Amino acid sequence: MSALFTEFALKDVTLRNRIAVPPMCQYSAVDGYTNDWHLAHYTSIARGGAGLVIVEATAVSPEGRITPGCTGLWEDGQAEGMARIAAAIKAGGAVPGIQIAHAGRKASANRPWEGDDHIVDGDPRGWQTIAPSAIAFGANLPKVPQAMTLADIERVKADFVQAARRAREAGFEWLELHFAHGYLAQSFFSAHSNQRDDIYGGNADNRGRFLLETLAAVREVWPENLPLTARFGVIEYDGRDEETLLESIALTQKMKAGGLDLLNVSVGFTIPKTAIPWGPAFLAPIAERVRREAGLPVAASWGIDSPTIANRVVADGQMDLVMVGRALLADPHYPYRAAKDLGLDRPSWVLPAPYAHWLERYAMQA
Repeated sequence: MSALFTEFALKDVTLRNRIAVPPMCQYSAVDGYTNDWHLAHYTSIARGGAGLVIVEATAVSPEGRITPGCTGLWEDGQAEGMARIAAAIKAGGAVPGIQIAHAGRKASANRPWEGDDHIVDGDPRGWQTIAPSAIAFGANLPKVPQAMTLADIERVKADFVQAARRAREAGFEWLELHFAHGYLAQSFFSAHSNQRDDIYGGNADNRGRFLLETLAAVREVWPENLPLTARFGVIEYDGRDEETLLESIALTQKMKAGGLDLLNVSVGFTIPKTAIPWGPAFLAPIAERVRREAGLPVAASWGIDSPTIANRVVADGQMDLVMVGRALLADPHYPYRAAKDLGLDRPSWVLPAPYAHWLERYAMQA
């Protein structure tokens, strides 16, 4: 058995393999409500054989959406559609997960295929964005956010708590907090976007305060026996990589002490101009370092589509899970192809019986 197809247990949850589907926004919701597109999409991916399927970045409030098409869990009615999705993922053999998020200053944007830029002022589809400081991201997202008051911070933390509660009631068994990619939590941690002079700004301890307090608040309502995880940009590739990484690892250690069970390692994406070394599994050495120094299970994505690479990073102890995104969009049965490429006997065992029977029969006749 290859390392990629070994089980992975975390708390009371066991994944059938180390292949996880990361949150991939579909931008197809209406007022935060899911529809048939989402149900078909997640059902297909879950049936394909992945061990974990994490539903896309789901806003904790209307202002927290990236685009008007983002899913939400800011009101009880939205949980009904999410419950159908969670049940479909579980019926497909995967563990149902969800990522809850607030987009901060990157909110109020057009969908990627409609510009991937801020909705212009005066357009009724847009809204006022908020962030730790009144600093625009820049580039295609020039809107200056409103600096958050202490009351705003408390409100957003409460929004995360309520979204987490709704996620559990909808049947999700794995929760991921979106602390990455230049969205609200990441922008609190980054000195590029946080210039506050109160307890939420200044040194790394203060800049990490919002993340730790949000985690602690969610920990109070999320079941102790189920995984509570986060996606966090531990590095920016902005020329101060070692300093940022050391600060990130220190914060990760505190998150572990606060009840975090796994870290999905990513890039900060807090500023538009960086020198990211794009390439196959380029984050693997970073993830391995976080895993070793923070003493926490880790996952990562970016450039891990090759089954050989995916298997290697797990076998070498660089990651506990691999997040496979675009390859699963191109082929929902990526786990089957991976099993074949890795030379597993009867690779069709990863598929549902109505598929596996015919593929196995065809393979014996070939």
